[in-house]
Amino acid sequence: MAAHVRLTFSRTRQRKVLLHPETVVVLNGSGAAILELCDGRHTVAEIVAELGARYETVPDDEVRRFLARLVARRWVELADG
Repeated sequence: MAAHVRLTFSRTRQRKVLLHPETVVVLNGSGAAILELCDGRHTVAEIVAELGARYETVPDDEVRRFLARLVARRWVELADG
């Protein structure tokens, strides 16, 4: 995740949220699961595989689109390699 973004649990909302300066994004369960794996060690393919191991079906293209939207907003940064 980008340095200026933080994933945390909101007790008020009883959900994971993505905190960005002046913005709070309330995440659904799958969005939170994806972002929990955005730790700088997992590749996108590894994130998809991990989610596939946890849940019955994980649409690869939906995970990639979700991450692409976060990258476009500069909330997630992709490392080379």
